[in-house]
Amino acid sequence: MTDRGNATTRWFGAHFDRLHPLLQALHRDGGTLRGDVAIRTGRGLAGVLGRRLGRRLGIPLDRPTRGIEVRIHHDDVEMHWVRTFDDGSVLRSVFRPVGRFPQGHWVETTGPVRMRLAVDVADGGWRWRLLGVDVRGLPLPLWLFPRADASKRIDEAGRYRFGVAFSLWPLGEVLRYEGALRAAPYRDQPIHA
Repeated sequence: MTDRGNATTRWFGAHFDRLHPLLQALHRDGGTLRGDVAIRTGRGLAGVLGRRLGRRLGIPLDRPTRGIEVRIHHDDVEMHWVRTFDDGSVLRSVFRPVGRFPQGHWVETTGPVRMRLAVDVADGGWRWRLLGVDVRGLPLPLWLFPRADASKRIDEAGRYRFGVAFSLWPLGEVLRYEGALRAAPYRDQPIHA
C-alpha cells in the first residue's frame, strides 16, 4: 500500500482518527476476524422471509450458532469482505467509496444486490445507514427492501463486536446475525479468497 493509504483511509480522511485504534488498524492494514456468530430469523411470515433472505445471502440457517471467519482487505479503490461460515458457506461483498466522509457514502455489492450506505461514527464505532438499494440495476423503493441495521465496534475486551439485522415493516425483524470476533493481522494470514 502506498503512503497515501487505501480506499477506506482516504474516504474518512482526517475523520479516520475518530475510529477506535483497533478498527483503524483493521481498515488501514486489513485483517482476519474469527469467532462465533449467532443467527436467528423471525417468526411466522417474518421467519419465512428471513430464511429466504439468509439463503440468498449465503448465511447458513440450520443452527443458531456458527463459526465464522471474516477476511477484510483494501486496495486503492475498494474494500473487500469475505465471510466464510464453518459449513463452507461464503458471503462476499465489495464496497466502493463515493465522495468523502461525512457527506459521502459506500456502495456495497453482494451478488446482484447493490446498497448505498452512509456511515455514522460514534464512540469509536461505525454504523451503516441504508440510503438505497438496487437489484440487477433496478432501483427498489426502500419500503420494499428489508431495513438493514449494521454496526461494528470494539468492545471492552478488545473484540470486534458486530451486528447485522434486517427488518420489514410491519413484520419486524426477519433476520439477524451478530457476534464478537477476535482479530489477527491480515498480512500474517494466507489468502484463500
